Amino acid sequence: MSYVRYIDRTKAYYKAEGYEKPYQWAKFDEVPFTPLKKPLAESRVALVSTSEIAVRTWEDQRMPQEKGEAQNVYGVPVDTPVADLYSRTHSYDMNATTLDDVNSYFPVTRLQELQAAGRIGSLAPTAYGVYNAYSQGKTLGTDAPEVLRGCREEGVDVALLVPV
Repeated sequence: MSYVRYIDRTKAYYKAEGYEKPYQWAKFDEVPFTPLKKPLAESRVALVSTSEIAVRTWEDQRMPQEKGEAQNVYGVPVDTPVADLYSRTHSYDMNATTLDDVNSYFPVTRLQELQAAGRIGSLAPTAYGVYNAYSQGKTLGTDAPEVLRGCREEGVDVALLVPV
């Protein structure tokens, strides 16, 4: 097998941790779909990731949650040099992959290349990080509306979601 079986591994992890109920993956009978209103080459694209991305040059090196801040959504300027980006997350399969390649979980360089090649119109100035809250209710009721608000403020047409 050449892929990581995340669902199986997550179920096994929660069972090994002693949780009484297995992890419940989000499931929706109806998924809203909105067709693009204009071609990608004319669209503004936002990057949204659950990679817990951090910037080495931030004055206070702690992530918002580490500072006791309640928000689950935070912004990272897309013009931050990729060498300054990293993730301290521990919520990934450490036996199957690494966090060495920032673009594998926060593909800002690839999006900048697509913009330079004319494949997307522009990249929104802010990329959004969303902490893994493990709460479907919090994700739907708080986090997603916060990301949507930021995207609307920056005139975003398309959001690329990169889960970790």
